[in-house]
Amino acid sequence: MPLGKVQSLIVSKLEEMGRLSPEQRMAITGVPDDLSGDALDKLLQEQYSVTQLQCLVAKARALNLAPFNVARYKLTAETFERVPQEFCQENVVLPVGQVGEFLLVALANPFELTISTKIQEMTGKRVVCLLGRDKDIREKFTKGAERPAGFDDVVEQIGVEFATESDGELREDEVNEDSGPIIQLSNRIIEDAYFAGTSDIHIEPQEKEIIVRYRIDGVCQEKLRLPAKVGPALIARLKIMCNLDISERRLPQDGRIVFKQYTKKSLDIDLRVSTAPLNHGEGVVMRILDKQKSTLPLPSLGFSEENLRRYREVIRQPYGMILHCGPTGSGKSMTLYSALNEINAPDIVIRTAEDPIEYTLNGINQMQMHRQIGLTFATALRAFLRQDPDIILVGEIRDKETAAIAVEAALTGHLLISTLHTNDAPSTVARLTDMGIEPFMISSGLLAVCAQRLMRRVCKTCRVVYEPVGREKAVLEKAIGWSGQIYRHNPKGCPKCGSSGYKGRVGIHELMITNEELVEAINKEKDVTELKKIAVRGGMKTLHQDSLLKVKDGLTTLEEAIATVPPDL
Repeated sequence: MPLGKVQSLIVSKLEEMGRLSPEQRMAITGVPDDLSGDALDKLLQEQYSVTQLQCLVAKARALNLAPFNVARYKLTAETFERVPQEFCQENVVLPVGQVGEFLLVALANPFELTISTKIQEMTGKRVVCLLGRDKDIREKFTKGAERPAGFDDVVEQIGVEFATESDGELREDEVNEDSGPIIQLSNRIIEDAYFAGTSDIHIEPQEKEIIVRYRIDGVCQEKLRLPAKVGPALIARLKIMCNLDISERRLPQDGRIVFKQYTKKSLDIDLRVSTAPLNHGEGVVMRILDKQKSTLPLPSLGFSEENLRRYREVIRQPYGMILHCGPTGSGKSMTLYSALNEINAPDIVIRTAEDPIEYTLNGINQMQMHRQIGLTFATALRAFLRQDPDIILVGEIRDKETAAIAVEAALTGHLLISTLHTNDAPSTVARLTDMGIEPFMISSGLLAVCAQRLMRRVCKTCRVVYEPVGREKAVLEKAIGWSGQIYRHNPKGCPKCGSSGYKGRVGIHELMITNEELVEAINKEKDVTELKKIAVRGGMKTLHQDSLLKVKDGLTTLEEAIATVPPDL
């Protein structure tokens, strides 16, 4: 069987380019086997000295596409800003630029037409496809992603250096934060945690040892145990890295590590560090802020189609207040950044006041808070109101003063977005009232409240399908009026999920948008239960209902949904 139509066209284009003679073209097209793309590339490169780039150009001309040399493209923080890295990796595509309303995407398989359609739906941009080499695109995802070495060698060195009697007193001169093994250990812990997908590193002193734990997908797991004598040196080293006072061990301290100053690996991460005096010595918690990680597009955050449509309408309002609520680590910051990224445009002025600045966004003016010198959220808000912004983001409303200025900003022609620590959307109104804000001010300024949580995703590779019965079936029918097959996690797991049965997390949302009935209830100071009933009548899905919709869609398990949010009463 002769070469296929596309392969013959590629060979013809190489002849037009002067890379093959007519005789060579005839010899290749007369090959008895129908060569696959890779086999044809290999034949052209080995027997006819055609370079990889020349093959790519010929293919692009044959398919009427522009060629793109992905090998020369450098990944940046903005690369996966609009299209998630996970999606790109799965479909072997790479966003390589943006020109106005057009998004430039390099792909290896131009015949997969659904990919460009999905990207267009995800980003709202028109997609221009460029042809890249499959190998080059895949290498962009694997390059520099090698896991760091284990801890065995550095622990052994530490064992030699700190080899003293286990019950002896720790002397001041034994604390040597500048020793080679301690420097290696501190770097290795951070690197290993980053590659494991950790959000927080906990270093906790016990009576006879020091324990290192990682929080991965919201769950803490033990990673390392070290001799107790290593603790002071390790803590002192981390304090030096974030310019804290190593002699002060009686008071909590906060700092920040810019890790690229301490490693030769291509890790551009910062760590938010908090130390605290505990009963067996100082403990440290480090939150990893990945500067290479960009914001996710809103559709990737777990919003249901209905909630996404309603939320997009709200963030495009000219003025008012949008609040996100939930505990620490519930994904509020990522949602805020994603919303700003979606509405960011050259004709809109955006100011943010943050503590700390977790992600740097192009085209947005961000301000870092410094409470020590009096630069608080309230101070920043007052300054912003004199700088003619269209949209203001305040990291958190913590006190009455900030709340009052935030409501004032929302009532004077600005769109204000912020966060609060409350359990659900309706109780946010009560929280603002407790802060001393008048109900009529809240009802006039408030556009929407979005409560959210993060749930672990069940691993798609090893999940187990089953039919719920009894109490499980009743919970699903009562909350979302649905019964059918759902998934449970596999306790043994698989290599892809690290034998846990879960991989990654997905957001659940309770979106309360104000309407006439809700405004009237707020003005009459109705209690939270009544506000919740009104919001549900207005189309709000509770956190519990939204979590069960994720169970129905096969994203998580019923066990995880109920553990994250208990059933509504």
